[in-house]
Amino acid sequence: MKKLSVSLKLSALVFALAAPVAWAKLPPPPATPEAKAKAAETAARTAWSGKVDSYKLCLAQDRVAAKYRASAAAAGKPVPTAAATPPCADPGPFAFAPPVEQAKPLEVSGAHSPAPTAASPPSTNQPAATVNPTPKAQ
Repeated sequence: MKKLSVSLKLSALVFALAAPVAWAKLPPPPATPEAKAKAAETAARTAWSGKVDSYKLCLAQDRVAAKYRASAAAAGKPVPTAAATPPCADPGPFAFAPPVEQAKPLEVSGAHSPAPTAASPPSTNQPAATVNPTPKAQ
């Protein structure tokens, strides 16, 4: 009976130590050109959406300011002068042109470049016994 509880504890310990390895995150797969293009389009769409939201907010602020000025003037209150702000810029419809990837020319990639010429010999002036101090087997 006592032997069973020890083996149970040991197996629980092994499981507890191995569990984090099983839950470890795997690295993402390498990005394919299609995935890169999709990510670029998503980023462009997100940026465009932010511009549209800013444009709609600008229009809403202009409407609120105009209604405030109209109601203040109708009530006979003094209307302060408007602060100079840039006009609302309409971002237009979404248009995405995928970036064109150009292949590197062979000269830049180093695919056919020869090995550089050696500037010094690979040997040294140190004796072999200094470089490799292990004695010979007898």
